[in-house]
Amino acid sequence: MDSKSAAHLLHEIVALLELQGEDPAVPAPFADAARSLAANEGQPIAELLRRDRRRFAPEVIEVFEDLKATGGSTLLDRLRESTPEGLFEMMRVPGLGPSRIRRIHEGLGIDTLQELESAARDGRLAELPRFGARTAEQVLRGIAWLKESGAQVLYPHGRAEAERLLAVVRRQQGVVRAEIAGAIRRHCETVREIEIVAACAREPEAVAAALARAPGVRDSVGSGSREVSIRYDDGIRLLLHCVSAEEFVVTWFRATGSEAHVAEVTARAALRGLTLDRRQLRRSDGGVVELADEPALYAAIGLPWLAPELREGLGESEAAADGSMPRLIELGDIRGALHCHSQYSDGGATIAELAADARRRGWTYLGISDHSQSAFYAGGLTAESLARQHDEIDAINASFSDFRVLKGVEADILPCGRIDYPVEVLDRFDYVIASVHSRFGMNETQMTDRVLKALEDPHMSILGHPTGRLLLTREPYAIDMDAVLQVAGRLGVAVELNADPHRLDLDWRLCRTASRHGARIEIGPDAHSVDGLENMALGIGMARKGWLTADDVINTRSAEALVAFARQRRRPAS
Repeated sequence: MDSKSAAHLLHEIVALLELQGEDPAVPAPFADAARSLAANEGQPIAELLRRDRRRFAPEVIEVFEDLKATGGSTLLDRLRESTPEGLFEMMRVPGLGPSRIRRIHEGLGIDTLQELESAARDGRLAELPRFGARTAEQVLRGIAWLKESGAQVLYPHGRAEAERLLAVVRRQQGVVRAEIAGAIRRHCETVREIEIVAACAREPEAVAAALARAPGVRDSVGSGSREVSIRYDDGIRLLLHCVSAEEFVVTWFRATGSEAHVAEVTARAALRGLTLDRRQLRRSDGGVVELADEPALYAAIGLPWLAPELREGLGESEAAADGSMPRLIELGDIRGALHCHSQYSDGGATIAELAADARRRGWTYLGISDHSQSAFYAGGLTAESLARQHDEIDAINASFSDFRVLKGVEADILPCGRIDYPVEVLDRFDYVIASVHSRFGMNETQMTDRVLKALEDPHMSILGHPTGRLLLTREPYAIDMDAVLQVAGRLGVAVELNADPHRLDLDWRLCRTASRHGARIEIGPDAHSVDGLENMALGIGMARKGWLTADDVINTRSAEALVAFARQRRRPAS
C-alpha cells in the first residue's frame, strides 16, 4: 500500500475514534502520521518504515505492519463494526464532524439521516448543549446540499419524504387522486428522486403550475407542462406528473416501472394490436381502452397484475405470461425473527422487552443473537455471560405458553474461517448466525475460502449479512457469492437477507440465485432495539423484489421446525 492510501485509512481511524468519544490523545498519533504521509505521497509504506520508522508511534507502526501483512487493518475493522451504521450515513452531511455526530447520537439517540433532519426541524437539535439554532440551521443546509447534489438516500428516508410531499399534492385544489411512483414504489434500496402522479379534475397544466409555485419551492423545470421537476428549499427533488383522471392508470404504470419493464409490457401490448402511449392504451383504430386500475391494464395485454416491486425488467413479464411467477412472501407469513441484539451485547433493549414486542406483532418466537466473544468491541459474550443469558431466557419462556425465546448467537467468522467459540459452547445454541466482522480487505479468493470453510462447520445455521456492505458508505467485500450460495444450498445453511436499511444484504438481485441453488433465506431485522424489529417489513419488500416465496424463507416456519432445521447438520451420521 502506498502512503496516499495509508493516509486515507489513518484519517478514517481518526474520525471513528473521535466518533466513539475517545480521549483526544488516542487519535492524535494517527492524525500526526497521516499528515506525515501526505508529505511523502506515493511512496510505499515498506520504504517509509525502513527509512523513518522512529517517526511513528507504536500504535501506528502496528497498523502499518498489519497493512503490509494483510492489506487491511484490524483496528479499522474493529472501529467500523463497533460504530452504529447510521452514523456513517450522518458523516456524509457537510460540516458535521465526528465529535458533533457523537454528541447528537449520545444526547438524542439519533443514528439516521432521517432522524437527524427531524430533530433539526423540531428544535431538539438546537436544545442540545453547545449546539443552538445556528448549528441546527447549518445541519439542515448540509442535508439540503446532499439532496441538491443528487445524492441518494436510503429507502426509509426517501419514503418518509415522499409521503410528506404526497400529502401536499393531495391537498392541492383540483387533485382528485395522487400516488407515489418511481423507485420508492418499486421498493428500491436507495432513492435519488421522488416521483408522484396526480389525477386532476381541472387542467393538469394549471395544477402542476400551482404546485410549482407553492411555498417552499426554490425553483422548477417544465412550468406550463403536465410534467414538472420541482426543487424545494430543503433540497428535495420531486418529479410530478399531472394528468386527467382517464390518463392516471397508464401514467402511474409508466412512472413506476423501470424502463426495461415498461418496454416489455409495451411490446406485449403491440402483439395484441394495442398501443401503449405516454398516457393511454389505444386500440388499432385509435380508440382509447378505458382502464379502471392497473390490474385492468395488465389484463388488457394478457398478463396478471405484477406487484410494483417486481417491475425491473428481469423476466417478470415472461414469468407472468407463462404462469411461473411464484406467490410472493408477505409480512403475514413471518412467524418470528432471529437476528436480534439485546443489552447483553450492543443492543438497547432487554430480552423481555424484545419478546413482548414480538408477541404484540403476532409472532410466536424471537431469537436472541448477541455477539460472540471475539466481538469485544460490541460487548461480545463470554461463556459466563452466556450462562446468565440462557438462565434469563429459560425464566422468560417459563412465563409463556404461546411464545418462545430462542437461544441464538451472532458468532464471528474468524479470518482463518473458524467460527468463534469452542464446540461445547456452540452446542448450547438453538441456532448460530455466523458473520464476517473483520479483515474486509481480503481478496476474493481469500474471503471466499474463509466463508466456505465456515459453512462446513455443522453448527452454522445462517450466514449473516453475507457481503458486508453498508449502503452508500461501504462497498461489499470481494467474495464469489455464486460459489457461496451453491455450497450453502448443498449443505443446508440459510443465507441472511439482513433487513437493516443500511445493509439489505443479501442483495435482492441474488435472491433468485440463492433459490436456484436451493439455499434458504432468513430475513433478519438485525434489531438493536424494539423499534429495530420494524425492519422486518423492509426485508419483506426486498424479498419480494427477489421473487422469494414463503417456502424460501426459514422464519415462516414454526419455532420447532426452525430449531430442527438448525440442528439437522449436528446429528452424527448413522
